Amino acid sequence: MEQVLTAPQDIRAAYAEKAGKRDRDLAESLGLSEGQLVAAFAGQGSTRLTSDLDTLFGQLNGLGEVMALTRNPSCVIEKVGQYDNYHPSAHAAMVLTQEIDLRMFPSHWVHAFAVERETKSGTRRSIQVFDAAGDAVHKIFLRDGSDLDHWTHLVQMLAADDQSQTMTVEQRKPAEAPKANPDKTEVLRNEWAKMTDTHQFMRLTSKLKMNRLGAYRIAGAPLVRALNPDTIPQMFEQVRDQKLEVMVFVGNRGCIEIHGGPVKKLKQMGPWLNVLDPDFNLHLRTDYIADVWAVTKPTQRGPAVSVEAFDAEGGLIFQIFGRRAGDTDHRPAWDALVAGLPDEVKKEVV
Repeated sequence: MEQVLTAPQDIRAAYAEKAGKRDRDLAESLGLSEGQLVAAFAGQGSTRLTSDLDTLFGQLNGLGEVMALTRNPSCVIEKVGQYDNYHPSAHAAMVLTQEIDLRMFPSHWVHAFAVERETKSGTRRSIQVFDAAGDAVHKIFLRDGSDLDHWTHLVQMLAADDQSQTMTVEQRKPAEAPKANPDKTEVLRNEWAKMTDTHQFMRLTSKLKMNRLGAYRIAGAPLVRALNPDTIPQMFEQVRDQKLEVMVFVGNRGCIEIHGGPVKKLKQMGPWLNVLDPDFNLHLRTDYIADVWAVTKPTQRGPAVSVEAFDAEGGLIFQIFGRRAGDTDHRPAWDALVAGLPDEVKKEVV
């Protein structure tokens, strides 16, 4: 087993030796979290910032146009826009703009850094936030048009007193395995049918001592339908070809980032399915997809139909819904698209 590096100078030396490798991949190869790798450069390219959301988000608007990035182990979403319309909350804060749409869970925003890296194309500046395990929660990358004067002001204003180059991390919590209660199947189905809002679903599963994937595995038609995981590229191609607007949700425990709009340019590169639009990028490891479900939840505005993908550990990778945009409702066409996706031939039920 490779020895875990702990001394900041050793971490920096390993980084220099493997320049060009992505931070997440390099950290993993060194037996570190990504946050520990970034922390090793405190005072030498990175600055510890306050991770308090109200303080941090009070300064982000002044940066102008930036790129917002959120990821989980299977998927990365990137949106270009400006941070604005911030709604504070101790449990679930929000940013609500047309371009950048976020749900943030402050308890997981533990470590924050301003990072400056020299690259072949010049200095790359970002704000990077990590959870207690040192895993990335959310990142903000400056672009050519961003306000560098405000960046300097932000770093000076939000710099933490502690600028240590080491980070103590907690053990990463694994994804919760599918949890169902077959004895409560009929209760689940009956209460599900009475929902008037999609947000009621998690309260329902919690009350029945289930989780999302566990409930899907026992609910049955017409509430859910297991889809063939290989159909995901086909689904994105149909969204593109039919010029549908969708809502794509990608997140982790600390942040969910949402794209609302079309999907235009698709490119498959090995196991990666990529959306490469000017203001929206998505990078999806299709080989990590183990479960896919078509899900229908009743709401006051009619059924909300989603396609939801999970990894082998039961972690949620993404959700996609049809979108209503202004006077145009893309949901009926989306519902028809989902209805035509092929079933999973074999699906083990708990």
